[in-house]
Amino acid sequence: MDLTFAHETSQRTLKQRNLLALISVVLGVLVVVMFTAANTRDREIVLQPVIPHEMAITTAGVSPEYLEAVTRDAAQLALNRSPETLQYWKDSIIKITAPEAQGKLKTELMGIVEEQQGSQITQFVTIDWIKVDPDGLASQVGAVVHTIVGSRDVRREHKVFQFKWKYTGLSLKLLSFGVVMPAGEEEA
Repeated sequence: MDLTFAHETSQRTLKQRNLLALISVVLGVLVVVMFTAANTRDREIVLQPVIPHEMAITTAGVSPEYLEAVTRDAAQLALNRSPETLQYWKDSIIKITAPEAQGKLKTELMGIVEEQQGSQITQFVTIDWIKVDPDGLASQVGAVVHTIVGSRDVRREHKVFQFKWKYTGLSLKLLSFGVVMPAGEEEA
């Protein structure tokens, strides 16, 4: 009798152990599926900018409206400078630049800082238009560049600037920017 009772008890314990193991495996598979779904799902952030409509960025790419707003802000930052704000100007541009482009850009910016430090030359722009290419992650800005020495506006010229961007995850970073030279005109 004791042998039969012991056998039944061990069989019941074995069934409970097997059921618990099966439930653990099913829960483990569900956890893996949930993490996979969470990581592969497109993420989206809705931004409330200072312009009259909503913008969104997703893991699929940037919207033209978002790229235009970022280009506008980057152009204002990069193209407006005065001797009093050179350090902030340089540091701010480096912060929005992609890591792989920071070294080259920092060297170029340091040259501008050294050249303009201690002078009375201020530069600011008035933007005419912005064209964006969200697929190519590029944008162009047409603007009048004003150069002021002391308190005199000594030069005004219209220029077109090109901005190239890198988009990874939900982060848009600057790769490069510069003046677009008209066809046939070479840099001196």
